[in-house]
Amino acid sequence: DLQICQHRAPTCCTKKMEDSYQAAVRRERTQSIQALNFELKYMIVGHITAFQEAFESLLRFAENRTSSLFETAYRPMAKEAAEPVKELFTDISLYILGAETTVESAVLRFFDSLFPLVYSRLINPGITDLSEDYTECLRLTRQDVNPFGRYSKNMVTELSKSLWASRMLSQALSLGIEVINTTEHAALTKECSRALVRMQYCPHCQGLTLIRPCVGYCLNVMRGCLASVSELDAQWREYISTLEYLTNEMAASHDLETALTGIRNSINEAILHAQLNGPQLSATVDKVCGQPKQQEGNLPSENIVPVKEVTESQTFVMAHASLNNKRREFINYMKRSRTFYASIAERLCDGDLVMRDSSTCWNGEDVV
Repeated sequence: DLQICQHRAPTCCTKKMEDSYQAAVRRERTQSIQALNFELKYMIVGHITAFQEAFESLLRFAENRTSSLFETAYRPMAKEAAEPVKELFTDISLYILGAETTVESAVLRFFDSLFPLVYSRLINPGITDLSEDYTECLRLTRQDVNPFGRYSKNMVTELSKSLWASRMLSQALSLGIEVINTTEHAALTKECSRALVRMQYCPHCQGLTLIRPCVGYCLNVMRGCLASVSELDAQWREYISTLEYLTNEMAASHDLETALTGIRNSINEAILHAQLNGPQLSATVDKVCGQPKQQEGNLPSENIVPVKEVTESQTFVMAHASLNNKRREFINYMKRSRTFYASIAERLCDGDLVMRDSSTCWNGEDVV
C-alpha cells in the first residue's frame, strides 16, 4: 500500500511511515529555510533598531536645541512653548516610523499653537485674559494672517524632502522582514512533499540509511519545490536597488541631520518675522478676534534677540557618524544578498543534505 517509496525489492516501510516522512520533510524544509533566512533577517532587524536609535538620538538633540531657543531668547513663552515643541518632534518621529500623518500637518499644527504665545507674550505682552475662545481665535487666524511669513512653508518643504527618504527606508526595512517571514512559511504542495520524501527517505526503506541524494537530483527537486519562492528574484533585486537609492537619498542633498538641526533656526526666523510685523498683526487680530483685556500701561515688547546657532555638540556628531556608518554597512551587506532568492535551491542542496565526495548517491530510483 506504499504511495511514494514503491520499489521492486522487499521494503521495511509502511504507509504510516510514509506519512511520518511527509511530516518530517515539511518540518525540515521550514527549518532549513529559516536557517538560511536567519542571517539576512538578523541583519535587517539589527539595522531597523540601529536606524531607529540614531533617528531618536538626532530628534532628541534637535528637540533640545529648539527648546533652548525659547529658554535663551524667548523666556516669557518658554514654559508654554515646551508642549508644542514636544508634540512637533513626536509627530516627526511617528512620521518617520510610517504613521498616517504628514510633515505639513505636524509643522502647521505647531505654528498654530505657537502663534497665540508669540502674540500674547512677545507682540502684546500686556494681555492678561487669554481665554480659550480668544486662544482658539488666534489659532484659526494664524492661517489667514500668516504671521510667520514664508518661514513656516520653508520649514515644511525642507523637512518633507529630508524626512521622506527616512520614512520610506523605515517602511522598506519592515517590508523586507515581512517578505522573509512569508517565504519561511510558504506551504509545500503535495507533489513537493512526496518528491522530498522520495529524495530523502525512500532509500531508508531499502535499508540504505547512509546514502544521500545526488547533487543534480537534489537541485531538480528543490527548484521544483521552491519555484514560487524563486520567482521573487526579480522583485528582490529591485527591492535591493530601491534600498540603495533611499540610503543614497538620505546621505545626499536631502540630509536628515541638517534638516532636523535647522528646525531651531527656522522657528527663530519665523518668530522674528512675526515680531517685526507686530503692529499690522495686532490691527488684523483686533478686527477678527476683538481686543483682549490689557494690563494698565502697556508693557514694552520683548527685545528682538537674534539667536546665534549653537555649535553642534558631541552627541549630534556621534549620532550623525553612527547613522552614516550604519547606512554604508547595511547597503553593502544587502547588495551581497541580491541573489538570495535566485540561489535558494543551491544553498539548500549544499552541505550535509547531498553526497559530494563519494562515487555513489541516490537518484530517486536507485543507488548510482
